[in-house]
Amino acid sequence: MSQKSSEVQSTRNVQQYIKELVQYVDQKKGTEIIIFDVRGISPITDYLILTTGLSEIHNRTIAEHIMQHERPNHVEGYEIGQWILLDYFDAIVHIFSNEAREFYGLERLWGDAPQLSVDYDTSTP
Repeated sequence: MSQKSSEVQSTRNVQQYIKELVQYVDQKKGTEIIIFDVRGISPITDYLILTTGLSEIHNRTIAEHIMQHERPNHVEGYEIGQWILLDYFDAIVHIFSNEAREFYGLERLWGDAPQLSVDYDTSTP
């Protein structure tokens, strides 16, 4: 686990952190949100958060909203907007277009990983 990762865990519960990331996605109307618990399966991260936007502009809007609240360690794909990756060490957020999500099939790739259910408040602006 990275130093940054342990800093996040020491300042707040990782489950709460995941909940907040998902809430930011939901606030900008990301759809089909899935959270995979890949601890012990992936050497890269502990959680994968997948969501779909309606267009490249919508995907960038979702990413911008998340980044306003939580600064990622690394960003990929923002300019094109088909598949935006936000790396937060403990979690990686994937924001897809419908076509990219279907083509890359991360659900198939990580389908054996447990899915995490997160209850979050959808009324928060």
